[in-house]
Amino acid sequence: MFRWLAIAISIFASSATAQSVSVETHAGVIDAPVAPGKVVVLDIPAIDTLAALGVAVDGIVGPLYVDYLDQAVEGAEKVGSLFEPDYEKIAALRPDLIIAGGRSQAAIPDLSKLAPTLDMTIWEDTVGQSLARLSAYGAIFGKETEAAELKDVFETKLAAARNASTGKGKAMIVMTNGPKISAYGAAGRFGWIHTELGLAEAIDGMQDTPHGEAISFEFIRDANPDILLVIDRQAAIGQPGEAASVTLDNALVQETNAWKSGKVIYLDSARIYVAGGGYQALIHTFDQIATALAD
Repeated sequence: MFRWLAIAISIFASSATAQSVSVETHAGVIDAPVAPGKVVVLDIPAIDTLAALGVAVDGIVGPLYVDYLDQAVEGAEKVGSLFEPDYEKIAALRPDLIIAGGRSQAAIPDLSKLAPTLDMTIWEDTVGQSLARLSAYGAIFGKETEAAELKDVFETKLAAARNASTGKGKAMIVMTNGPKISAYGAAGRFGWIHTELGLAEAIDGMQDTPHGEAISFEFIRDANPDILLVIDRQAAIGQPGEAASVTLDNALVQETNAWKSGKVIYLDSARIYVAGGGYQALIHTFDQIATALAD
């Protein structure tokens, strides 16, 4: 039952003299091994960013929910799910480094018994932390040049989305979960869309909760956003149910400026909800918003 603990001891003994580099993580600045041989990643935004850098990983969680990463992780062993890592399988891989965070963050104390483990959660500052993770992975895997090039592309795409958003009015971010609707403000989980793109809120003072503030169709009508940004949670995690486009297609929402002007933007929900903060996921969201709001 505890075979993985014995393996963990031998892993640390063999890597004790490995070269390390100081990188920024969610837990602060940590020394991480340089050029780790075997890597297990239990965080989808991390898999996304590593794939953008061309870094192959040996163990991943499943399902990923985002098919654009399928080719990048081909051949990697599945080592449990985001919420339930398979410690036996991870130990058997004898990883030199484990990357976790977000939905797998609670498992980090146990994962740390197997190998050096980085908490790469992206939460409080999505854009800033995404770039910090990109830089960290570049340093760890000897991809500093690639990371710098990707950062330049990132900043160009962000600037394009910001420019497209200028002067376009007030926005509201909503998430549908079948027939249920919640909203997020600038202080919430997806608030970076407001703060980074300069999009004013249609309603000030929204609750800062992970699952958003439950709202009604009347709430949306009364807020009267000029732009309605929509995330479909069921579509993001592959669950059947009423699509966001069906949920929001009603007389009350149709009274808003956003509906009348065709500025209801259905974001790629899996990228922003599941892989949110990943380099490729953010680039895609920047592009979606820039295209939808282009003059």
